[in-house]
Amino acid sequence: MATVSSCSAAEVEAIFRAVPDRVTTRPRGSVLILTDSKAASFDQEAVRVMKETAVFDKPYVKKSAWVGAEHFTMALSENLTSFCRREFGSFVSHEEASGWLEKD
Repeated sequence: MATVSSCSAAEVEAIFRAVPDRVTTRPRGSVLILTDSKAASFDQEAVRVMKETAVFDKPYVKKSAWVGAEHFTMALSENLTSFCRREFGSFVSHEEASGWLEKD
């Protein structure tokens, strides 16, 4: 789980920069990612790093879920999905997100 809840934009950026180091050690197509972004701050650089990370780790990721993404603008959400060419499930709770990730 990548928890950026209540983080500043700089902290969000640093956390997402560390994700590939963990994800790429796993078999391709095996990683389930749950990102909690409740009350997190995002700036242009944090969003750029998020997008790059999502593209870079795509071959390793089976599914990705977001908790707290409802505060993303529609444009940001669409931009991230389009740029990364992958879907991100959006959920209100960890339980909901975890249940969705574990299906299949």
